[in-house]
Amino acid sequence: MTIDIPTRIPSPRTADDTILPFEVAALDLRGRVVRLGPALDEILIRHDYPLPVAKLLGEAVALAALFGSSLKFDGRFIMQTQGDGPVRMLVVDYVTGGRIRACARFDKARVAEAIADGKASGGELLGRGHLAMTIDQGGDMNRYQGLVALEGGSLEDAAHEYFLRSEQIPTRIRLAVAEELRAGDGATHWRAGGIMLQFLPKSPERMRMPDLDPGNVPEGVTIDAPAEDDAWVEGKALVETVEDIELIDPDISTERLVYRLFHERGVRVFDSANVEAQCSCSRDNVEAMLKSFSQDDRDHMVEDGKIAVTCEFCNRTYDFAPDDVGANEEGASESASGSD
Repeated sequence: MTIDIPTRIPSPRTADDTILPFEVAALDLRGRVVRLGPALDEILIRHDYPLPVAKLLGEAVALAALFGSSLKFDGRFIMQTQGDGPVRMLVVDYVTGGRIRACARFDKARVAEAIADGKASGGELLGRGHLAMTIDQGGDMNRYQGLVALEGGSLEDAAHEYFLRSEQIPTRIRLAVAEELRAGDGATHWRAGGIMLQFLPKSPERMRMPDLDPGNVPEGVTIDAPAEDDAWVEGKALVETVEDIELIDPDISTERLVYRLFHERGVRVFDSANVEAQCSCSRDNVEAMLKSFSQDDRDHMVEDGKIAVTCEFCNRTYDFAPDDVGANEEGASESASGSD
């Protein structure tokens, strides 16, 4: 179902944890708006992340939701950063249907130092490395992976570079994350929002990318960069006016936001999709994983008479008696005593 947004629309509180696709046919633009509330809050409160790390992971979750929700088949979208900054790794796992989970690995001492020095922006925390985007269709289907360099910039910068180099689709993305203080319970709750706009004309020659490397041009020869299409220039300029508060304010619905941006050209919204925080771990899965290890590995996992496994994503701990997974508590004790 699609809805043409009329000239006047009400402005109810937005539906949280949703992704709204939209189209501006007059400018050959398509896009998505994501608004995250309880789902992001559930992901972040499971971990005692420092505030800048939580904010950075929130941006990654919003970005992965924008990317993952565009899949046209059942599968999984995995976004992962790896860098030399205080935040060594971010991982976001999005499954079609809207299930999402995420976690961060970081150096506590280096993060604390970065905060103290006022150098805790997203780019400074990530440092230099790479951003990997993997599409897994499951079964016997091949995985597709795209890589883009992290060079001290934000996740927005890396996403723009990815579309420029890998997809060659003119794209603009805006992300925002903040904590909301609610009067009802006096507690803070995480919110995030994002918008992705792409220029997809029916005529391929209109998709000019002036920033692309011209290739093997002879030395001394210059090639004039192609001018951007006027429709994309207009769309890009409009989306760059979006303020952070507009992306996360619960009193500005996502429909109202796209209306504000594109009402003069006419904008159509489509059915929204839901997002929920849901980890794929389970006791059965963890037990099967433990049983796949060697006898010696399982024996060495026994501590204080049990094997404890904590999921990095949801921070849930599963406890197993050694007998449950075929481990030998006595063997672990003997090995430990023999190593002294």
